[in-house]
Amino acid sequence: MADSTSESEIILRDARRSLAVQQEGGFHRRTGRGGPSIGRGSAEAKARHYARMIKRVLIACAAILVAALAAGLVIGGLGFGGVMITFFALVAAVVIFSQFPRIKVPKRADLSRTQDARQLVTRTELWLEHQRPALPAPAVTLVDQLGMQLDALGMQLEHVDPGHPAAAETRKLVGEHLPEMVDAYRKIPAQLRREERAGATPEAQLVDGLGRISEEIDRVTRQLADGALDDLAIRSRFLEYRYGNGEVSLDAAQLEKR
Repeated sequence: MADSTSESEIILRDARRSLAVQQEGGFHRRTGRGGPSIGRGSAEAKARHYARMIKRVLIACAAILVAALAAGLVIGGLGFGGVMITFFALVAAVVIFSQFPRIKVPKRADLSRTQDARQLVTRTELWLEHQRPALPAPAVTLVDQLGMQLDALGMQLEHVDPGHPAAAETRKLVGEHLPEMVDAYRKIPAQLRREERAGATPEAQLVDGLGRISEEIDRVTRQLADGALDDLAIRSRFLEYRYGNGEVSLDAAQLEKR
């Protein structure tokens, strides 16, 4: 009986989680947004987009006010009608320029064509955010984890030559294997995604595949960081050799000079 109760609780918990994800996905599909940023790269890209949006709104509002002022000077005052027209023009400008153009979401084909590995990381984060509403809850958790890993990978790639083998491996892993995995899952009809086939459901296969990609991204990041870690270890050993032997401290050396 206890086992039955426990299983029921698990089913209800998963159902609530799935419903929350679907509701969130519906909201983001209606608003044209992919949800919260999963990484620094996508967050910075959206911040730049919003900064340009605010700039366009301010320029449009300033132009409307200047035009209204000029018209008032020419005709000797706007009057109530002119003020209302100016007001509605300002409201229209704010609404239009705050909605369009929307942030450009990379397409899957764009990811495979991106040669700059650092830019690829940012584009992949944006692409993943907009796929997230269609994914099962465990995969969403992994996607959020991938965002943090992609941030760490991007930081390492800033100091890597584009021709480095690790950069080429990153383009293959992030620009091809990852989007292909998600895209293949999305092509499966929703009613078939939980049906077991070949020993596993499509949802389980997606989660397993994303987990493997996560492990591989972590491996590549560690591989790229090896040089920096070795350099830090060398500098640490030098400082220990130079100042850490306890023979003569800096203060003692200064006292001897006095």
